[in-house]
Amino acid sequence: MKVIGLIGLVILLVSGCATAPITGRSQIKLVSDRALISQSLTSYRKVISEEKLSTNAEQTAMVQRVGNRISHAVERYLQREHMLHLIDGFQWEFNLIENDTPNAWCMPGGKVAFYTGILPYTHDEDGLAVVMGHEIAHAVVGHSAERVSHVLLQQGGGLLLSGYMKGKDNASAVMQLYGMGSQVGVILPFSRTHELEADHMGLIFMAMAGYDPQAAVGFWERMAANDTEKPPEFLSTHPADDTRIRKIREYMPEAMTYYQP
Repeated sequence: MKVIGLIGLVILLVSGCATAPITGRSQIKLVSDRALISQSLTSYRKVISEEKLSTNAEQTAMVQRVGNRISHAVERYLQREHMLHLIDGFQWEFNLIENDTPNAWCMPGGKVAFYTGILPYTHDEDGLAVVMGHEIAHAVVGHSAERVSHVLLQQGGGLLLSGYMKGKDNASAVMQLYGMGSQVGVILPFSRTHELEADHMGLIFMAMAGYDPQAAVGFWERMAANDTEKPPEFLSTHPADDTRIRKIREYMPEAMTYYQP
């Protein structure tokens, strides 16, 4: 158990490096958000040049309209909370890619891509705003930098443990236990925390932009109905569907206080 808890202890010791907006959660960031923006811009340009952009003018305009409204809401919220530094270097951009995969993402720096495959699940602008708010929240709070930091700590812990176990008969078994324990006991739980945090923040951002946050429940129910073969929650990067929907219902009263249609 001491081996499994090693990386968790290290994270707890340094987890006060930053504070997430809205949730107030302490974050560990050994890598700055700003450091990832240049790399993200290069990756985004590569994706946009290689993928086929949608020729559906109406759908493309909807993605850009929702993105602009929510990004402006984010800026208003962060300005009010004196946290505009969280989006230093951001240059918002919203594109719709012709791809049947139900997916969307926002890179550090505010570069957003939606795939046409997610539109049957969003149904309308409110539904699309659920996804937009969620993905933008990941970038605003710096989840990418956090994930990189967790991996660095995991690797560092592994090196320390490897040195300590060198020459011992059970070294191989202990290292395997550390790898599995740190992944299941620390890395994956943090990933699920990021997902729920993005849900929470995304609801508030979309509400501030004038979109009805109650659309989130229907959207995630539709997504859950489409994906019936998921691993157990403790082995997943994402929370279980029933957990996610239950938490969204818990966040809803707060989100509705920001909603002005």
